[in-house]
Amino acid sequence: MNRTGTYVAFDGQGSTDPTESDIHYFNLLKAWNKSGSIDFRFTNSHEKTYQVRDSSSKATLFNRLETRLSASKNFLLIISDKINYDRGILNWEIEKAVDYYELPIIIAYPGYSKIGAPSELNSMWTKSLAERIKNERAHCIHIPFKKEPIFDAINQFSVVNSKYPKGGALECYSEEAYKSWGIV
Repeated sequence: MNRTGTYVAFDGQGSTDPTESDIHYFNLLKAWNKSGSIDFRFTNSHEKTYQVRDSSSKATLFNRLETRLSASKNFLLIISDKINYDRGILNWEIEKAVDYYELPIIIAYPGYSKIGAPSELNSMWTKSLAERIKNERAHCIHIPFKKEPIFDAINQFSVVNSKYPKGGALECYSEEAYKSWGIV
């Protein structure tokens, strides 16, 4: 399968109401992607397979998610202060992304202008993410939820990029990178 997509994961907080979950961040990503006035492009892995309906069986859901993960070059994880430490599907997605598909994880934190010390945000991590960061199985870059660092990370941290810097689990951008984007 052609691995060109970015798999986006977030905690839905068990709600279909966008005001009660982190889906509004995913919708913002899609809006940036569609906008002709913003230099932001990514291939959404969730659009590469059949849709999953609320009435779908759990087996169908997991099958579709695995198909999407296998078509992905990286994994964008949105972590807000609403995230649940031990919610099942999100932890499963992280486990599959790291353990089976070996996807680099781009961890985007809404509400931050820059990330300089990722370990200070460990109280926001899910159980499976915390375990994979601790045992250094995950290759992660921690960034603010802002279009410039997200776009850069999507293009740079990828299983199909031969120059992909396979760093550790607590990578972050330099002060110079933030300055170049006009963020600090």
